[in-house]
Amino acid sequence: MNQPLGTSIRLFLADGTPDGVWVVEKSNWTGLALMAPRSAYPALRSRPELAGPGVYVLTGPSEGGVKSGRVYIGETDELRKRLDQHHAKKEFWTRAVVFTAKDANLNKAHVRYLESRLLALAGQANRYELDNTTGSAAPSLSEADQADMEAFLADMLLIYPVLGLTAFERPEVVVPSARLHLDAKGTKAEGVDGPDGFLVYAGSLARKDTVPSIHAYGRELRDTFIAARLLVPDGDHYRLTEDHLFTSPSNAAMVLLGRTANGRVEWKNTAGVTLKELQEQAITG
Repeated sequence: MNQPLGTSIRLFLADGTPDGVWVVEKSNWTGLALMAPRSAYPALRSRPELAGPGVYVLTGPSEGGVKSGRVYIGETDELRKRLDQHHAKKEFWTRAVVFTAKDANLNKAHVRYLESRLLALAGQANRYELDNTTGSAAPSLSEADQADMEAFLADMLLIYPVLGLTAFERPEVVVPSARLHLDAKGTKAEGVDGPDGFLVYAGSLARKDTVPSIHAYGRELRDTFIAARLLVPDGDHYRLTEDHLFTSPSNAAMVLLGRTANGRVEWKNTAGVTLKELQEQAITG
C-alpha cells in the first residue's frame, strides 16, 4: 500500500492573534475554512466568504461531562444569516468552524450532502455529544457531483483535526494482539493507547466500589459515568456500555479500578509487559 503523500495546510491569523479569525487553506484545493471563537464572531461575520453557501460546526463543552465536547452541525446557502441566528439563540457553543468554496461552485444540494455525511460520521465516531435534534437525509446527487463532494469532504476531514476538532474521527481499529488489559480486583478490561487518548472497549468490567483514598476527581468522574449510564451495574461489577476514549491511560485505570492509578503501569499486554515498558521499547528498540 502506498504511503499518503505530504500536503500543505496554510493557517492565516486574519487579525494577527490566535484568538481571532483563522483562515485555513490547503494546497491545490478550492475549499476554504474559517474558524473563530465566539468572542470574535463580529469579525467572523464580516468576512465576505460568509455571503454564500457552506457547512459549519459549532463546538462547545459537553453537557454531561463525559464526551470530548458538544457539536452542532449545519448547512445553509447563506452562512452569515444562519450563523447570526445561532449566535442569538444557541447558548452552548464557544467556537465556529465554517467550510465554503473559493470558486463559488458549492450549491444547496452540495452542502446538504456534506452536512448529512458529517452527521453520520459524528454519530459513528461517538466522541462528541450531538446538539442536532434530527438527522439530515442526503440529497440525490449525480454520480459526478457525489464523487466531487466526497473528495471535498476528504479534505475537510484532514483539516478538522488540525483545528483541534476530532468529532468525526473513529478510533483506529487495532489487531487484537495490540490490545492492553487491566486485570485486578473486580476489574477486567481491554483498551488501546492512541494519539488522541486511551480507548477502552465496551463490555469492560469495572470495580463496583471505590477505595476511600481515591482522588476526588476520580470519584466525580466515576459518578458522571454512572449518571450517564456509561457504567451500569452488572452483578458484582460495573460494565462499560460503549467504547470510550479517555484522556489518558491513568484516567481510564482510575475509573475502572475505583482508585488512583498509574495507567502506564496498570495496563499490560498479554505477556504482562506494561504500557510504560512498551513505550520505552518503542524508543530504544
